[in-house]
Amino acid sequence: MSRFTHFLAVDWSGAKGARQKGIALAVALAEGGPPVLIPPPDPRGWARSEVMALLGDLPGATLAGLDLGIGLPFADAGAFFPDWDASPADARGLWALIDRICADDPHLEAGGFISHPQAARYFRHGKDHQGDLFLLPGAATREGRFRVAETAQRAQGVRPVSNFNLVGAAQVGKSSLTGMRMLHRLGTAVPVWPIDSLPETGSVVVEIYTSVAARLGGVTGAATKIRSHAALNTALDALDSPPVSGAGMIDDHSSDALITAAWLRRVHASRDLWHPPSLTSEVARTEGWTFGAF
Repeated sequence: MSRFTHFLAVDWSGAKGARQKGIALAVALAEGGPPVLIPPPDPRGWARSEVMALLGDLPGATLAGLDLGIGLPFADAGAFFPDWDASPADARGLWALIDRICADDPHLEAGGFISHPQAARYFRHGKDHQGDLFLLPGAATREGRFRVAETAQRAQGVRPVSNFNLVGAAQVGKSSLTGMRMLHRLGTAVPVWPIDSLPETGSVVVEIYTSVAARLGGVTGAATKIRSHAALNTALDALDSPPVSGAGMIDDHSSDALITAAWLRRVHASRDLWHPPSLTSEVARTEGWTFGAF
């Protein structure tokens, strides 16, 4: 698996607006050196369309990690959206459905989907407002539905949030929906593992969870965010990466991207991470997987 030349990490955002301060990109080279932030084309931040264009034209053989969910829970109910006749059969069908319903939303936003009369029933929209299908009958937890990969993440000591949850700072629902719109529009420009088979050559996109990378970087405790250069370089050292320059504070979007780029370089050759025991062909084509979950 050491065929990759570049390791790109994208800390994504599902927020409204043309440009996002919450999007950060960093790249680590296979030949070594510290990971490096990729500056946005505009000082106001990245546009999601600019990230999409970059992913459609990756240099060399790039392993690109996106910090967003590439699918929704399916295995627990045999469907993304039980009791909805429009519920797709696989992840690419899901991406297409979301993009079609959000056709009038600018900037790859996903407001049209979470406000759709049927789709809205499956999401938690506020502290005291959730759709009547957010929880399955007899649900063991009030946290919502989880994918198989997210169950594996929990066994690793991190706490993913359901992609059907749109509430709180840790929610990833909006990020995932906007990301799935982007993936649909990328089409076949770059394979998305494991929804697509892992090719022998060329670039590949995978889902990442920055907290998993931070754990390998020695970050412990309930919080996995790093906000100082000193802590960042301690984590990079644990990932066998040279330090980045700078001192003082750093925003956690940038630190997440830098750590995860170094982490991808450090672990990508592990065969086990490409063959986790719970990753069946059915899970791969419907829910996808988080690289690093095992």
